[in-house]
Amino acid sequence: MISPHTFPTVTLLITHYNRSASLERLLKAFSDLRCQFGSIVVSDDGSQPEHQRKLSELQRTYFFKLVSTPKNRGLGNNLNKGQDAVNTPLTLYVQEDFVPTELFPSKLKSSIKFMQQDPSLDMVRYYAYFKYPYLRPLAEGFSYMRFSLLSWGYQKFYVYSDHPHLRRSSFFAKFGRYIEGRKGDVTEYQMMMSFLTKKGKALFYEDFQDLFIQKNSEDEPSTMKRNMLRESDQVFIVWARHLYRHLKFNADYVFFRG
Repeated sequence: MISPHTFPTVTLLITHYNRSASLERLLKAFSDLRCQFGSIVVSDDGSQPEHQRKLSELQRTYFFKLVSTPKNRGLGNNLNKGQDAVNTPLTLYVQEDFVPTELFPSKLKSSIKFMQQDPSLDMVRYYAYFKYPYLRPLAEGFSYMRFSLLSWGYQKFYVYSDHPHLRRSSFFAKFGRYIEGRKGDVTEYQMMMSFLTKKGKALFYEDFQDLFIQKNSEDEPSTMKRNMLRESDQVFIVWARHLYRHLKFNADYVFFRG
């Protein structure tokens, strides 16, 4: 029997849209790991009726607070209203298409300890598509993310990410709310720039795909739609994309008024 992992100062915040089977898988995974949070908030972005019905069923099993809206209002609104429903000092944010691994509870305990020891720390990141290029080791597999405008490349800008992370629930007071009424990638980009220009401080888990697994099925694919040029691996397109982002991101940072 796995001993319970109790996190009374943490609310698990999950954003959801039309992927109730994925949500159930995530909630069950945390339950199987015997993770107990101060509360669980599911923020739904106006899902279709069949998913709404499933949410009601899941609520009776996992006892989460459901924050809903009558129609789809986008990622920014979904994140804002979900965070507004959090009443604990810390928020563990996870999108519904992720699953925690057995290693995660111990690393969450470490993260909470680091946040308590360092009041200037705003976020601890658990997942990424690539290793952040500028790191200073801390302990237990975590490193500080070091941002400098003088460093080469555009990947230095990805200090903030909406992939699974722990953050202070007072996040909005320092960095502002997510912009609403825009595409999801624009919402993420604006928060990334706000985090950087307001001197956000974050930790990064170096084995960045060991704590969460992202799972998208044919029945419930990702709801984020991206431009094909952003995903292409053709050599010329990759080179042009890197140069464009390097120039654009640096300029946006200099002139950002968030």
